[in-house]
Amino acid sequence: MKPRQIGQAYDTITHMWQSEGFNRENGISAHKRALDFAKAKGSALDIGCGCTGRFIDLLEENGFVPEGLDISTKMIALAKERHPDATFHYQDICEGKLPSKYDFITAWDSIWHIPLEQQVPVLTKIVDSLNAGGVFIFSFGGTNEAGEHTDHFMGLEVYYSSFGTNGFLKLFMELGCIIRHLEFDQHPELHTYLIVEKGL
Repeated sequence: MKPRQIGQAYDTITHMWQSEGFNRENGISAHKRALDFAKAKGSALDIGCGCTGRFIDLLEENGFVPEGLDISTKMIALAKERHPDATFHYQDICEGKLPSKYDFITAWDSIWHIPLEQQVPVLTKIVDSLNAGGVFIFSFGGTNEAGEHTDHFMGLEVYYSSFGTNGFLKLFMELGCIIRHLEFDQHPELHTYLIVEKGL
């Protein structure tokens, strides 16, 4: 599935994130850990921001000026309703440059939807868009090897890919990043997150 197809799929399931049952604490503790490594508190970007605004809120509370980016037009519209003064970008992360340079970037439960062959160029683009000393947190499928699959967990077919835990670690070290934290935070599920800092 192409990213724009993923966006169209998410257009149909925005209610899942708007329901009272959605856990707004999902990912918050991981982001607080990542924010502890941030040296500068300037601009920030939430890739795959969705509509909950929970990371936008957290970033604002910590002195950042956050922006959101998503491939779902309905997610972006709902995000703008919640944060009318924030900047949101409708963009396929696989295409073009990111809007600016940032001190903090998050991609929680989003990068795993891009095609496997795009993992390296997209993550390289993200690191290139960090200021020196900037921090990046993202979640991924903590598999042993690179791979891809689709499932119907959310009621419709959605594509996932992972470069594999060691593949991601190797890539970020090659990009000159410092590995700050790696955690299998939903064990025994393969949900994993990584915090890296761009070298000075």
